[in-house]
Amino acid sequence: MTDLPEQQLPGRGKGKNYIPPRHQDRFTVAPFTRLVRGHALMAAGEAAMAVALADSLFLSITPGEARSRVLLFLGVSFAPFLVLAKFIGPVIDRMPGGRRLLVVLIAILRAVTMILMISQLDSLFLFPLAFLAMVLNKTYAVSKSALVPSLVKSGKNLVEANAKLGVAAGIVGFAAAIPAGILSLISPKVTLVFGALLFTLAALNAFKFPKQIVATEKPGDLEVNELHQPGLIIAVTAMGLVRASVGFVFFHLAFWFADPQRAIPLKELDTGLWTPVQYQFGPQFGTMWFGLAVSSAAIGTLLANLSAQRLKALKRIEYLLVASLLIIGVAGLFTAITRTTVTAILLMALVNFAAAIGHMSFESIVQRDAPDANRGRALANYYTRFQLMWVGAGIIPVLLELRGVIGFGIVSGIGFLGSAVYWWGLRQLAIGGIDASMVSHLRKRFTRSR
Repeated sequence: MTDLPEQQLPGRGKGKNYIPPRHQDRFTVAPFTRLVRGHALMAAGEAAMAVALADSLFLSITPGEARSRVLLFLGVSFAPFLVLAKFIGPVIDRMPGGRRLLVVLIAILRAVTMILMISQLDSLFLFPLAFLAMVLNKTYAVSKSALVPSLVKSGKNLVEANAKLGVAAGIVGFAAAIPAGILSLISPKVTLVFGALLFTLAALNAFKFPKQIVATEKPGDLEVNELHQPGLIIAVTAMGLVRASVGFVFFHLAFWFADPQRAIPLKELDTGLWTPVQYQFGPQFGTMWFGLAVSSAAIGTLLANLSAQRLKALKRIEYLLVASLLIIGVAGLFTAITRTTVTAILLMALVNFAAAIGHMSFESIVQRDAPDANRGRALANYYTRFQLMWVGAGIIPVLLELRGVIGFGIVSGIGFLGSAVYWWGLRQLAIGGIDASMVSHLRKRFTRSR
């Protein structure tokens, strides 16, 4: 048969002499594949929660009553990010499996939050639970961004890896919404149990992540210098504006769809003058329209992730970030002019599409301009700032009762002004228009204590 000694046969031997069977590697799941599964399960749980809360007090409460509560919990949600970024984040990055542990805890807390929501669907206590879920979701996004660089085989695959995560989350999220919707016909409470089960599975999956250390030591001079180059600093600013527009649009549309004063001119009088006519699917359908807008946002993000391979082939990846801001500007202007429900839903889709391609561009810029930096730590810091921009911009339409045209105009202004300033910054860098003193000022402005 074979002349090999018994201890050298596949599946035989003890200790260091053990030789695994030839088929054993077929059942070994790659670490990144586990992350994809976990991310998809988290997205499915998020979709189940959205379906369960569709007809709850959280979304059916009148805008006037909701503003104070939303403003309170948005303000409170600042604190976890500030603490996470400044104190807890660096400690977790140096712990073996620190980010893995954080993902596990987040998934468990999401499951517990869903269970607590079951008895609070008709109570105002649902508000803090819903915002706790939002904070946990944003914290998870930061932890995921820190994990990805350590789980992909090559740094060059970072953009493609994030695109795969986005596609998996989009597809599985849509798929999970179907059984969640069916279960909601029985009771939203059953849907919440379904969501809690999904988050529990995500936690069990996260336990199998490798115990990676995101950062073993504090950033050195080379890493600090690379991460504070002028080109990267202006890219961070541009990406922050993109995230701010996403947060602003989300909350502005949430209140605009439910605004009882919203009316749309539909017909022209014989005198040639336009008259406001109440839209037949107006504010009384605000929850439905907002749900469609959130769904369109997911579609926009999915389409952007599907186009990752083609988009990252551009010679100047910065142009992609300029384009994302221009898309936001054009979409905001068009919606401000038309002010219809359909264009508002389209605005949500386009803004999230732009945000997704902006993320691809930004991650490519970090890879190119900071090759010696710890990408897990750097991206975690950057995405923490971006989440704060999302929350900060979201407070504006909650605090101020903005008319539709004003809010859409603000979105347009963010897009057009942001793209113009970023383009100007790129041109100045190309011709050497940014001198050493300006670079020094930028570094002092954006450098954090090490």
